Amino acid sequence: MPPIASPPNQNAAPAIRATPLAAGETVLIGHEIYRQSTYGSKHPLSIPRVSTVLDLVRAMGWLHDDAYIESPRATPADLARYHDPAYIQALIDAERTQSLDAERRVRYNLGKFENPIFPEVFSRPATASGAAQLAARLLRDHGTVHSPAGGTHHGRPNRASGFCYFNDPALAILGLLDQGCTRVAYVDLDAHHGDGVQDAFAEDGRVFTISVHEHGRWPFTGAVGDRAGGLARNLPMPAGLNDTELAHVCTHALVPLVTTFAPEALVLQCGADGLADDPLSKLMLSNRAIWDAAAALLPLAPRRLVLGGGGYNPWSVGRCWAGLWAILNGIDPAVPPTSAAEAVLRGLTWNRSQGRNPPEHWFTTLADAPRPGPVRPAIQQVVDQVMTP
Repeated sequence: MPPIASPPNQNAAPAIRATPLAAGETVLIGHEIYRQSTYGSKHPLSIPRVSTVLDLVRAMGWLHDDAYIESPRATPADLARYHDPAYIQALIDAERTQSLDAERRVRYNLGKFENPIFPEVFSRPATASGAAQLAARLLRDHGTVHSPAGGTHHGRPNRASGFCYFNDPALAILGLLDQGCTRVAYVDLDAHHGDGVQDAFAEDGRVFTISVHEHGRWPFTGAVGDRAGGLARNLPMPAGLNDTELAHVCTHALVPLVTTFAPEALVLQCGADGLADDPLSKLMLSNRAIWDAAAALLPLAPRRLVLGGGGYNPWSVGRCWAGLWAILNGIDPAVPPTSAAEAVLRGLTWNRSQGRNPPEHWFTTLADAPRPGPVRPAIQQVVDQVMTP
């Protein structure tokens, strides 16, 4: 096989921090590539997400310069730690020419609505992957990294899947294993099953994957009985999942499972598509439920990587992940936004019907109103099954 050609528009890489994090140190990895890059005007990922998070945490005074790191872009050699070189080359070619031959479109699941060819089709996912691999190096000993661009948990070694071109959580976990970790826990709170990560480590006893997702939602995997050979647990949730129910799942399943595994590192995927205001699921969570779950899980490992994931309403995803950064720094996000933060929220647009007449609280609050409710028998049944040896 010939060597992989250089990707287009490969600018000189910024100076990247090489020293691991100190005990208690928390950093955010981001990049300006996400500000203008979209999958296309009709795609669910046409909305601003990472740029909104960065703008909000800065407007709130929550992000200091020394806590922000610009993401490197993973090289083809970096990506080949998990992905097929021929597939990597296909994405490089697709970005350079904005097209791809029919045979490779089919082989790599590219060029359709789900995984379109767009101007940064290689550079954008390679930047999120570079953040994941840098995070693994920074977390050599301890500390916390937040990478809101990460969480592309459907990506496969040799094809795109579910809006995910590369699998940055898998690359991060491999990096942590390369650093010498022998037990890595991966907890996925996205509304969609973390199928790509589970399958990547189904035969690796060093990695324990747990996914909380909506039952019957694409990719239609992650049944409660699916343990992927042993070190996997799946908690499919019925539509209408409320805050009380997620707290119950966290207290009675997630925390005990992770505690028993005693991980040296925790990778937490915090997809925001399970929130009540998101258009791509039927779960009914507030952003407080995600923050509370993160607060309960993060103390269970000395090395913590917190990723984004799904989320298709610009207001709900931006507010959720900005508040998550506050939680990671011991700040209460349930405070009124500053005038600068409110201006960020009022400056967002969304071409769906909800976005043409957004409710006022999307502009004037960061924390959703709580969404409590009863714990339904179906929830308890899933917890009981998952906790059965």
